[in-house]
Amino acid sequence: MCQYPEVDGNTGPLEGMAAFARATPDKAALVLGSEARTYGELAARAARLAGALRARGLPADGTGVVAAMVPNGFEFFETAAAACRAEARFLPVNWHLKADELAWILEDSGAQVLVADGSLRNYVDIALARAPGCSALVAGDSYEDAIDAADPLDGDGWLSPSFIFYTSGTTGRPKGVVHGGLTPDAMGTAQRGLAALWGFRRDDVYLLAGPAYHAGPGGYAFTTLFTGGTVAILRSWDARAALGEIERRRVSTTFLTPAHFIRILEVPEADRSGIDLSSLRLVIHGGAPCPVTVKQRIMDVLAGAEIWELYGASEGGATRVSPEEWRARPGTVGRPWPGVEIRVLDAAGRPVPAGEEGVIFIKPAGGATFHYHRDEAKTAQAWRDGAFTVGDVGRLDDDGYLYITDRVSDMVIRDGVNVYPREIEDVLHQHPAVVDCAVFGVDDARRGEVLAAVVETRQHATAEDLAQHVRARLADFKCPEQFMFVDELPRDPNGKVLKRLLRENVQKGLQPQQ
Repeated sequence: MCQYPEVDGNTGPLEGMAAFARATPDKAALVLGSEARTYGELAARAARLAGALRARGLPADGTGVVAAMVPNGFEFFETAAAACRAEARFLPVNWHLKADELAWILEDSGAQVLVADGSLRNYVDIALARAPGCSALVAGDSYEDAIDAADPLDGDGWLSPSFIFYTSGTTGRPKGVVHGGLTPDAMGTAQRGLAALWGFRRDDVYLLAGPAYHAGPGGYAFTTLFTGGTVAILRSWDARAALGEIERRRVSTTFLTPAHFIRILEVPEADRSGIDLSSLRLVIHGGAPCPVTVKQRIMDVLAGAEIWELYGASEGGATRVSPEEWRARPGTVGRPWPGVEIRVLDAAGRPVPAGEEGVIFIKPAGGATFHYHRDEAKTAQAWRDGAFTVGDVGRLDDDGYLYITDRVSDMVIRDGVNVYPREIEDVLHQHPAVVDCAVFGVDDARRGEVLAAVVETRQHATAEDLAQHVRARLADFKCPEQFMFVDELPRDPNGKVLKRLLRENVQKGLQPQQ
C-alpha cells in the first residue's frame, strides 16, 4: 500500500499539488533538461494562469473546459494545475492534429480556452474561426503575458484534474470520454486509489516517456504529482536518451508501451550494460498488445524492476498482471482491478465458457460510468448491462485471467473463417530476424479478405523464410499471402501501429511507407 507522508505535524495525509506547494515548496515537481519547476513555482504560476483563464470567459460553476495542445513540457502541467485551481475540466489534445481535427474537438467539447504551442499558431487560428466560443493563449506569445498580467485565483480548487479524453478511435471522428463522478471528493478518491494500487511514493521520480496528452503516461504523471513525487519530462522518445535520463535522475517509475520496449532492445547490449538502471523499481506498460517474446526479453534487460502490464482504455481500467503471474501465464493481461468485473460475451450478449473467445466487456468498480460527449448512439453501443466494451476480443481462462486476441475491427474474414492478426504477429515476433510487424486484411474478390504482413527486420530474411516460420506454427490459412519489408513501422505518438494507413497503401498497390 502507498504510505502517505506527514509533514510539520499534520495528522492527515498530504494529497494534491496545492498541499505539497505549501509543505515542500522548494521540491522539484517537474524537471526538463537543465530546468525545473518546484511545487511552489508550479502552484504560483497555476494560480495566475487560472486567473487569466477566468478573465477569458472560463465559468466558475464547474462546467468550464480548458484544452491544452502543447508538446511535453511545463506548459502542459501548468495548464492542468490551473484548470484544477479554476475547477474546470482539463482536455489534453494531441498536438499532432491538424486544424480541422482541432476545430472539431473544440466545437464538440465546448472548450472556452485553448492553451497551444507557438509552433501551432496557424492551425489554432483556423480552428478558432470555426469555434468562436473559444479563445487561445499561445506559448511564446500571449501565454506568458497573460500569466504576468493576471491576478492569482484564490483557493486550492480540485485535488486532481478532471479529464476529458478524446479517443483516437479506429473510424470516424474522435470521441470525447466524459467520466461520471466529477466531484472533488470522487477525483481525490480515484487518485488515492491509483497511488495505493501501484504503490506510488513521495520519493518517486517518474519518467514521462510518452505523450502527456495520453491517459497512460500523462495519467501516471499526475498520480506522481498527487503523491508529491517528481516528474522527469522527455520532450520526445529516444531509447538512449530515456535510459540516460533514468540513470541521471534516478528514475523509479515509468509508463511504457511495447514500442518503447522494442526500441530499448535495439540499443546494443554493450551500450545498455554501461548505464545504471538500478533505481528503476516499477514499469507499468499498456497502450498496445505486447508480443510475448518482446516482454520476455525486456524483463531480462530491466531485471531490477517489476514490470506490470495493464489493460484498459480512456474509458476505464480493466485488468493488470504482475511479472510473477505473467511468467506463469505468458500472454495474459491479468485479472480485474479491485471491484472491476470482466465479461466475455458472444454476439447475442451471452457469456461464453472459459477458453472461448468473445467480445470483452468491462464492468467498472462502484457503478462508475462514462458517456461519449454529445453522442448518445455511441454511448448506447458501448454499454450492455452496466458493462462497456471498446471492441476488443479475448478469452478468460479457468482462473479468471484475461487474454486479448485482437480487436473486432482488426479481425480478418478469409474464406468465411475468422482470423485474428495478433496471433500471427506473436508468431512472427518469435523469428530472430523480426524487430516489429503488423498483420492485417486487404480486400480480395475471391476470398473476401487475404492477409498481408509488413515487417521490420534486424537481419536479412525473405518472405519465404517468414512464411515457413508461420506455417510451422499455425494453420496454413493463417499465413499471410503478402510480406513487405520496411525500415520502421508507422506508429502514432501513443505507440500504436497505424494499420489503417498500411492497409490503405497495400490496397492501392503501394509499398508501405512511414
